[in-house]
Amino acid sequence: MSGSVDAANRTDRRTFLKKTGACSVLTAGLAGCVGTEGDGNGGGNGGTPTDEPTNGDTTGGTTTEMAGPERVLIGQPASLTGQWDFLQPAVSQSTDLAVQEINEAGGPLDATLEVQRRDTAVDPQQARQVVRQLVDSDEVHAINGLFSSEIVPLWDFLQEQQVPVVTPWPGTTFLDTRGGDKGTDDLSDDEWLWRTVIGDTVHTSGAAEAMIDEAGIEQMGILSATSAGEEGWTRQFVNWYESLGGEVVEVVSAQGGQSSYQSQLDRLFENDFEAWALSFALEDATTIIRNWDEGGYGRQLLMEDGLRDPGLIDAVGDIAEGAWIAAGSTEGPNFESFLPKFRDAGDASLHPWGVAAYDATNVIALAIHHAGEASHDAIQRSLGDVARGGGTTVTTFAEGKEALDNGEEINYEGAVTNVDFTPHGNVWGDVAVDRVTPDGFENEFTIGADKLQAEIDDY
Repeated sequence: MSGSVDAANRTDRRTFLKKTGACSVLTAGLAGCVGTEGDGNGGGNGGTPTDEPTNGDTTGGTTTEMAGPERVLIGQPASLTGQWDFLQPAVSQSTDLAVQEINEAGGPLDATLEVQRRDTAVDPQQARQVVRQLVDSDEVHAINGLFSSEIVPLWDFLQEQQVPVVTPWPGTTFLDTRGGDKGTDDLSDDEWLWRTVIGDTVHTSGAAEAMIDEAGIEQMGILSATSAGEEGWTRQFVNWYESLGGEVVEVVSAQGGQSSYQSQLDRLFENDFEAWALSFALEDATTIIRNWDEGGYGRQLLMEDGLRDPGLIDAVGDIAEGAWIAAGSTEGPNFESFLPKFRDAGDASLHPWGVAAYDATNVIALAIHHAGEASHDAIQRSLGDVARGGGTTVTTFAEGKEALDNGEEINYEGAVTNVDFTPHGNVWGDVAVDRVTPDGFENEFTIGADKLQAEIDDY
């Protein structure tokens, strides 16, 4: 099948599905057919998933007489526990919001969309088990999730699954030249992973520009965790900062989970620099910021993007006042219409990954409808087609489904970025630099995606 499916072919396939039943025509790329009976853990009959991890197979038995697939299932590996669990509520809420809207619009292939959410604790080995369970037991049609620290060590394993993964999480530079469809219709060069959030290469470039061009800071120190995500942020920031003419005087690395980081701060602040950067998860970062305040070290603080969370304000907003955080802007083309719907859907604190989860869910559903079938291969071929530009611009699944059913090609523009996937399955977006205050984050300035795109060669 070609990467771009014409309207006549889409209509013919859908008619065939309705006449013969999905199980008779889905290829080996599909993990199987599912009925409509759920146990409530995978979303139940209403298509709205829960945040609770499940232990058993939640799919129903094969339905022998169906007018096409009655259920389309997306798997969501989730950080329900672990050091990053504070970020999951917004991702769950955004995903559930998208699922509700998609089903209200009739669903992909006129089927009910459901999500099976399983906890990985952002642990690679647990993530491997969860992916196996989602693919082999739950028989998902696509996956929406996985962090950098799960993707990198599991890369070969994920490629072996040949299941489309669209994730709102990873910033790792590892994906700068890995993933996507390489811009071709040939599946043999595909790498089966796409992300709807900008990578570290983009927002660390913005952070470096903020320190050099906006703040005029020429020398910095860095305190970094040894975990993959934090080390990746540090390495990329150093590269950009020094390429712009700055000097990183000292990088002090430390393992997370310590009760005090006073000795590491002492080592770092023995050096002469104007500002320092902090790259740790939230719990450790709050300990470090308290130690920094108690030690009276001073100097401008820049924090990595993962710390842009209300939990930071609650814990240390007063003593971290004036610190900067450079992160992907949440405000994409469809953000203004997304935000009130998100607020009405629950009380989770919004962050860029939460908005990106909304986009990931919509892109998967539109790709399924564009493909005209729910096989893994067909979905993978259609992901680029529904979002790369050209065709009718749409910002919701309902708009996209209507356009596709009218024989049009579509261009989905998201809530956090325009989702114009590069050949490697990446997206571009603005970088917002926010200042910490006791009451929240206040925007200082924004660095546009166009400027960053002009400076980044391969992404």
